[in-house]
Amino acid sequence: MYTSALCPFCLRAERLLHARGVEEIDKIRVDLDPERRAEMMRLTGRRTVPQIFIGDYHVGGCEELQALDRAGGLASLLRGQTV
Repeated sequence: MYTSALCPFCLRAERLLHARGVEEIDKIRVDLDPERRAEMMRLTGRRTVPQIFIGDYHVGGCEELQALDRAGGLASLLRGQTV
């Protein structure tokens, strides 16, 4: 997950992932490393954080993660199934 220190959406996304059983989140701090922000923008076409990947699948930001969870797709994705 591409993230920054004081981002409330990043914290919400992290809490949701933990609530769904994710124990470790690989956090890439774009506020500390401009090269990682450029990498995030290249991979996603977006400038805002969080940008969440589960495996190779780009979920999007916090709102997309929440929508995926409401639709039942997050549990499948976390089990390694495709969306």
